[in-house]
Amino acid sequence: MTLPPSAPRLIDGLRAIAAGHDALICDVWGVIHDGQKHHPAAAEALFRFKQERGPVVLLTNAPRVPAEVAAQCASYGLPDGCYDAIVSSGGAARDELARRAASGTLPLYYIGPDRDLTMIAGLDVRRTGLDEAAIALCIGLVDDMTETPADYDGRLQAMQARGLTMLCANPDLVVHRGTRLLYCAGSLAQAYEAMGGTVIYYGKPHRPIYDAALKAAADAAAAAGRPAPQTPLAVGDGLLTDIRGADRAGLEALFIADGVHGEDIHPYTPEHLAALLARYDTRAGAAMRALKW
Repeated sequence: MTLPPSAPRLIDGLRAIAAGHDALICDVWGVIHDGQKHHPAAAEALFRFKQERGPVVLLTNAPRVPAEVAAQCASYGLPDGCYDAIVSSGGAARDELARRAASGTLPLYYIGPDRDLTMIAGLDVRRTGLDEAAIALCIGLVDDMTETPADYDGRLQAMQARGLTMLCANPDLVVHRGTRLLYCAGSLAQAYEAMGGTVIYYGKPHRPIYDAALKAAADAAAAAGRPAPQTPLAVGDGLLTDIRGADRAGLEALFIADGVHGEDIHPYTPEHLAALLARYDTRAGAAMRALKW
């Protein structure tokens, strides 16, 4: 049987394609942990690639700075020796807020849980209500265990009426926490755009975050006395973020099928995966159910 040209190669482990790549740009949530615990087989795959092939950069849409992402991963049991660097959408959004606040205190309307306020700590930013805000920052839903984007219709409409730009620090639409599927900041940003609001996204699938990840990989390679990577591989489970972003950045992608799209992977065949990838207007060179060596 002839497979469609867009059909990914189904592999049993990263080792099957590792020799063709000299850096790994790997998603975090859904690939190396599930929001409660890390996946030991994924950690081993990262460690083996780092030892045998080249640098490993974790690229996440988490609305937190890299140090906080590292602490969270450690709390889930992920060994820090299995990666070289972390690049996060939260770190990129914080850099943008710092730039905007450089000329004076920035009045900010904040959407998100209090636990993530550390992202703006130390910046010349003042939290305000909608009437005073010059810009809005969306980290996520205040209570993602119980709320949905519909709960924010009123405040999003008020933001749109004022013409506020939203900075979205996490373009993900949904994420698994254990077995539950929860809404992320990207869902609110999508709803805001549907109302005519303006959104600036920080993170995947947008090109700047990939440029930052590739720079981090080059820096890690240089520190180890290696040349800059020429054939990086992107790994992820989100077709709209990880895989589409890698495709747009010109990177070969490995799709982790049992992640956020797990309910759509029936049957698990190259033909079905090719159709699924086409539905999301993207492509991947290879696929596996869960990351392992």
